[in-house]
Amino acid sequence: MTISRRTCYPKTSKKQFPITLLASTGGSLIRDGFFLQQTPPVLRDGWYIPLIVLATAIVSLFRQRIARMPLVDRAINVIDAIGVPAFAVVGMQLSLAAGIPTPGVVLVGVVNGFGGGLLRDLVVGDTPTILKPGQFYISAAIFVCMLFVFLVRWLGIDNKIAAWGIIVLFFIVRMLSIRYDWRTRPVLRDPPS
Repeated sequence: MTISRRTCYPKTSKKQFPITLLASTGGSLIRDGFFLQQTPPVLRDGWYIPLIVLATAIVSLFRQRIARMPLVDRAINVIDAIGVPAFAVVGMQLSLAAGIPTPGVVLVGVVNGFGGGLLRDLVVGDTPTILKPGQFYISAAIFVCMLFVFLVRWLGIDNKIAAWGIIVLFFIVRMLSIRYDWRTRPVLRDPPS
């Protein structure tokens, strides 16, 4: 499933600021609050929340103009294809530094990459995008997170080299899955009644 303007921007402006704040900080809040048990950066650094509010206000002011631009959906997909693995890498690097076992490192990476979008979808009452069958997205992220841990922990490759490698790999897989509509299938054909 491709990311779209509808997915990124809630319908009502009253909800826009809290939902934007949750979507932009959710991954790190879950990562730090639940898994690493430390204060998240959004609470430690006084610039996070004002920057998020400013960005949301700018997008709100130009929302109608942005909605009419033909390349917006493509731009959102490109940004997302870079951002998800980048956030996942940050989560995995922090987990490795904290001495978390390998499966936990992969879990934290995936949660850090998708946590904000997951929380956003839940708050607006949608089924989270990552839980729906669709184009390769969460499955590709799980794969690159496992690959990152393998490269760093077992092959001893430098964190930065492994990080850039998986960001590029995820980007390529994501763009190809959008271009050629590579899809996952539901486990159950018909939902149980």
